[in-house]
Amino acid sequence: MPRLVITHKVVDVERWLKYKAERVEQLAPFGGHVTDHVATDGSNNVSLTLDVPDLAPFQAAMAAPPPELSAAMERHGVIPPLATYIEK
Repeated sequence: MPRLVITHKVVDVERWLKYKAERVEQLAPFGGHVTDHVATDGSNNVSLTLDVPDLAPFQAAMAAPPPELSAAMERHGVIPPLATYIEK
């Protein structure tokens, strides 16, 4: 199962971290083992890792996020763009 790394900026790191459980719930249809990462330099750069069994649904959701995912991203303070990397 491929592991993805998604990086982006957030409005406030503590706000983003507060929504960990909701983030896991929102990403559950696409995969599991969601892990949050924050930059060690104190910036607002964050990333998460996610194991995805089927890349196509995830890519479709990122290209055109469903309303509930868009709302969650806004609530969490996500600042586009998002960069996605796949483990090779």
